[in-house]
Amino acid sequence: MQLVKQRLRNFKLSGIYNNLEERVSYAQEKSLSYGEFLGLLLEDEENNRRTNSYQKRYTRAKLPAHKNIEDFDFSFQPSIDKRIINDCLTCNFINEKRNIVFIGNPGTGKSYLSIAIGIKALMKGYKVLFTPVSEMLHNLNAAKADNTYYQKVDYYLKPDLLILDELGFKRLPGYSADDFFEIISKRYEKGSVIITTNKTFEQWGDIFTDNILASAILDRVVHYSTIIKINGPSYRAKDLKKGGGKL
Repeated sequence: MQLVKQRLRNFKLSGIYNNLEERVSYAQEKSLSYGEFLGLLLEDEENNRRTNSYQKRYTRAKLPAHKNIEDFDFSFQPSIDKRIINDCLTCNFINEKRNIVFIGNPGTGKSYLSIAIGIKALMKGYKVLFTPVSEMLHNLNAAKADNTYYQKVDYYLKPDLLILDELGFKRLPGYSADDFFEIISKRYEKGSVIITTNKTFEQWGDIFTDNILASAILDRVVHYSTIIKINGPSYRAKDLKKGGGKL
């Protein structure tokens, strides 16, 4: 048995390695055929690799929190069409290289929903990356100083789903429009994007301080997009009131 386990370790078959002795006992108890026994071992290996893959992709996604869609209070935000959210959760939009844009005031659940969709995408085997817009633009600009700009651009192009959080929440520097356009234009029809923003489309020119580039960005984002506008109160304000705090 030790020789077999050593060979399994050498071949990096950790799913089989970790369950071998238990499976041998089970096979003897149930009088399984060689084929049935082998099938169980292969199932263990497949499940182990799937779990490891999810854990690696989850870490690389850099989600700021774990949000389950089952815990989202749709009754508090009746402006959200749950059917549209459920359609987004199928992740078909990723296969179709489509985008999602959440528009609403701070605290209305935009980031929560984007993270919940991101988790569903990870569960389905997709690569996901979450980043605040201001952080991405800062990283891109900093990369210009050490000639790693296009490596950093590639970093934001690789994921199947890129979640850009809080567009318009912070004032962006003048170079932002060029770098944001670089990412959006290269992902256009090649990779999906989720954007959360507290600004209407009419205000995007103010965000980037360049109406021409803002128009070009908007054209690529809105094309092939599902637009979800949330017209409701803040969850954080609700929780604060519930806890007896002051707004």
